[in-house]
Order: sequence, then C-alpha cells, then structure tokens
Amino acid sequence: MTDVQTVSATHPAPGVLSRIFRTEQDGVPGDGHEQVVLCHDRASGLKAIIAIHSTALGPALGGTRFFQYATEEEALEDALRLSRGMSYKNALAGLDLGGGKAVIIGDPNKDKNEAMLRAYGRFVQSLRGRYITACDVGTYVQDMDVIARETEFVTGRSPENGGAGDSSILTAFGVFQGMRASAQARWGQPTLRGKRVGVAGVGKVGHYLVGHLVADGAVVVVTDVFEAAVNRVRAAHPDVEVVADTAALLQAKLDVYAPCALGGALDDDTVAALGEAGTTIVCGAANNQLAHPGVEKDLADRGILYAPDYLVNSGGVIQVADEIEGFNFERAKNKATKIFDTTLEIFTRAASDGVPPAVAADRLAEKRMREISALRTILLPSARRS
Repeated sequence: MTDVQTVSATHPAPGVLSRIFRTEQDGVPGDGHEQVVLCHDRASGLKAIIAIHSTALGPALGGTRFFQYATEEEALEDALRLSRGMSYKNALAGLDLGGGKAVIIGDPNKDKNEAMLRAYGRFVQSLRGRYITACDVGTYVQDMDVIARETEFVTGRSPENGGAGDSSILTAFGVFQGMRASAQARWGQPTLRGKRVGVAGVGKVGHYLVGHLVADGAVVVVTDVFEAAVNRVRAAHPDVEVVADTAALLQAKLDVYAPCALGGALDDDTVAALGEAGTTIVCGAANNQLAHPGVEKDLADRGILYAPDYLVNSGGVIQVADEIEGFNFERAKNKATKIFDTTLEIFTRAASDGVPPAVAADRLAEKRMREISALRTILLPSARRS
C-alpha cells in the first residue's frame, strides 16, 4: 500500500509526488516508495522528511541526515534516493530489514538543538516501528541519545545507553573488506600493500578507513573540504599525502579511488579522469556514488572495477541493526567481515552474466526481496501476521 502522510503545511513542488510512487512488482520495489512523511514542528523549527522505500524484508532502517539543503525539493529527492539505497543495502547485507531514510533540513552546526531532535523523535515514534532511525551525515551518537528520549525506534546510541556507538567504525571496516576483495579480484591478492589509494573525504568514516589502509601497507593520499578533518588524519598518520581537492586527487596516479564524502561522486567527468589516470578500482564509503544511470557501464568499459557502494558500506547498518536485539561488537564485526565474500560473489556474478557489478548487486538484492516478500502468502495467526 502506498500513501503520503503530510504533517506540515509545506508541500512538495509540483510534479514531485508523481515521482514518489511506483507500484511494487513481484515483491521488488522499484523507484517508488511506500510512505513519505513530511514533518514540521514550528516551536522547535524542525523541518524533516522521512521516506520509507520498502518494508518487504521488515521495518525500514536507515539514518537521519541533517543537512542545509538549498530547497525542500532537493531534500525530498535526497531522502527518496537514500531510502531506496537502504532497501538494497539491507537486502544484500542479509538483514531482515527494509529501507528508509530521513533528512532534517538545516545547518547542524547552527540549528540543531534538543527540542528539535526530540520533536523529530516524536515523529519517528508516530510511525510505530515502520521506520527505525540511526546516525548519518550531520548526526551523531549523542543526537541519537536525545532522539531516544522520545522514541524506542532508534539505533546507534551511545554504549552507556545500551547502544552500539559510532557506526562509522564498522562502516570503514566493511569498506576495507570490500577493497580487499577488489584487490583479490584485480591483482590476485587480498591486500592493498604497495598500492596507491586515494580517499576523498576523511570525516566520520574516511579517517577510520585510512587507518586500515596504512596498517595494510598502502600508500594513502587524502583530501577533504574541512581542514580539521585533514589535520586529524595527518596527526595520526604523518606519512599520508594530502592534496588540495578532489580534482588533484583524481590526477594523483591512483590504483584505487575511495569516494567517502557525499553522493554523486562518480559522474562522466570523474570517470573519464580516473580512466586517464590509470585508476583500476573504485571502492568507497559514500552513498549513491553513481551520478546517473550508465556510469556503471562507463566504468566497466574503461576497465575500472567498481565495488557497489551499498554493498561495501553496509558495515554501519550491520552494526546498528545488531543493536536492535542487544549489541555485541564482535558478533557485528563477524557479520561485517562477510562483506569480503559477498563482494567477490558480486564480481563473479557480474563476470558470468556479462554485466557491471552494480547490476549484479541490484539483481541479487532484488532476488532476496522478491523471495522473502513471497513468504507473506503463508498465513500466520493474527497475532504474528506481518
């Protein structure tokens, strides 16, 4: 069933609603969404959007992004795109969870306050478990603790409050596993030793990834728009090379490029620059790296092995999902280690089917959503019926 719950006087721009809903086919959600909630609390200044893409596998789990969007339509588009990615990410990670995402519109450094976060928590609670939130860009563990004062449907809380803590830790670990698998597929050894790896964005996830790479013997080159993030990496790893911006990084003769900032990092110009520089692997933490359909084929045509973003960056959602039943770090880490095997499986399927890895990953995720969704035809007693 598809519906929109509007909880504000603000409405999407004309034409946006027509892009939200597409009917589910055979248990596999397309670009459409089950539910979109527009949240507005005048007292606290909260303006937020919660997008539930699919609950075919279970409650929709996905983080809350706090970002200064230029327009409300831009915020909506981001929520729709990110929530769809979570459906595929959770499916490929083997989780019994669907896909959702939320965005809070504003500058997290200026606008965030307790009242706003608690108001947001009440909107999450109003969905009665259809959506479970967690951290994302602009939100942190301490924010989840505040949100949790108004809702039980939140993960990524601090350890002192029974939570999993910073999900960036296993996100970076999972990306590293995906990168090791990419190295295995490309060079025959699951190591980045001696390889030149460029990391674009060394914030919440990127700086942990740099640590794994340095320990593995890689030559690491980094860039970030925030000087403080670069300085933190440089202090921890003095041998890391720093370049001014992403354009300089793309020209740095990399073996591996790791986009770890915001989405859309792989557009036509970027892929062309990677090809000209001789980069042979792209594997990073950023969500929605492909700027538009067709980029995945361009990467393959240029001989660049692309590790699908929602596959390799799923360590974080594995970590916070483990919190739902009572968090155990070693258990979650063992699950995240399997990203290595799944990445190799995707590369094998892609080669066998003659398609880019991104297509192979989508097919595998859709297969699981379709098969598990079909279980709903098996009727259960009313108390247990999904």
